[in-house]
Amino acid sequence: PGRARMGLRRLLLRYFPPGIILEYVEGGESKTRPIDLLDLRPDTDVTALVEEIQKGEPLITASCLEHVIHLIRRLQQKLGEKENHKFSLFKVLITHILPLTNVAFNKSGSRFITGSYDRTCKLWDTASGEELRTLEGHKNVVYAIAFNNPYGDKIATGSFDKTCKLWSTETGKCYHTFRGHSAEIVCLSFNPQSTLVATGSMDATAKLWDIEKGEEVATLSGHSAEIIALSFNTLGDKIITGSFDHTVAVWDVGTGRILHTLIGHRAEISSAQFNWDCSLIVTGSMDKTCMLWNAVTGTHLATLTGHRHEVLDVCFDYTGQRVATASADGSARVYNAETKKCIAKLEGHEGEISKVCFNPKGTFILTASSDKTARLWDAATGHCLQVLEGHTDEIFSCAFNYKGDTIITGSKDNSCCIW
Repeated sequence: PGRARMGLRRLLLRYFPPGIILEYVEGGESKTRPIDLLDLRPDTDVTALVEEIQKGEPLITASCLEHVIHLIRRLQQKLGEKENHKFSLFKVLITHILPLTNVAFNKSGSRFITGSYDRTCKLWDTASGEELRTLEGHKNVVYAIAFNNPYGDKIATGSFDKTCKLWSTETGKCYHTFRGHSAEIVCLSFNPQSTLVATGSMDATAKLWDIEKGEEVATLSGHSAEIIALSFNTLGDKIITGSFDHTVAVWDVGTGRILHTLIGHRAEISSAQFNWDCSLIVTGSMDKTCMLWNAVTGTHLATLTGHRHEVLDVCFDYTGQRVATASADGSARVYNAETKKCIAKLEGHEGEISKVCFNPKGTFILTASSDKTARLWDAATGHCLQVLEGHTDEIFSCAFNYKGDTIITGSKDNSCCIW
């Protein structure tokens, strides 16, 4: 009888990171369950892989085996495709009169937002370069901004006026103003389910806010200095905060309680992130190192060394198998998260690198530097593939869209370039 109530409705492909989403009905309710294929390679034996999957997944019955094999072969094809890595300057947008603070894409990259010292956030159409709306209402610098990806129908803005505002992307209407912090908000993030927004502040706390109700759900107190980085895991059940107090805290989102404090860095934290399957946390610090931690137990696993100056940014690739670091020493590095070995050094920038990110496929790395250029690198070899030139001042932000065919860079010259 349990069988009769569980039925597979359809299978969906997920390209980044590779996987298949099972859509099924259970007790009359529609549900989804992902099968992650993080280790899929162009030469994987798909038939053997599917037999393995079938053993542990009752929803995949004999009747849909061929279909599953077909889908995984499509993922393999995608992995094997040679990508065009030549980006050309598409548009230069002079975005604000006063300095820019941040830029962010929606998932598809069709739109992006900019925050500024002029106290506004602007929404832009990527293809036309047109300004779609100006979100006005903050009484001070709009510093942290985000879309509620993958949906993209809401925007959150965090300001030096100590408030966070939630806006409709479509109408530009302000749904809520979240008040409660006693100092500047410098980082924020939506949870993956888009039900909460988290804000981090110079008041040493982070807060969780309910998007629907427009009210505070929890205050995460425990740090003894400013929180400058925060990040949810993919499940949305945990959040990490990185602070000037040299520690990173892991919190339970449901209860607002602290689960672990990651102690080991000897200077301020610059960035912190979970990997895709929520098993690891990477942290970067002004102490010139990057550390890997077990996200479940909070145990220190490794210290990734090699940089001569502060590590200003760290990130995982989509599958969580590699870590990229960006440093004030003008270089970036790639480490294997399993072996903890440095697999590539990205050398060529003439100034500090403040941002680093992988393209969704994990084949390229993008860096943004104070030398007024962004660079595109081969993630496997560390070769520089391209120098993105055009800005006339420091570049502090860079991002790929989900397809990986569009790049946005934000600079102190007040312009955004679309590549």
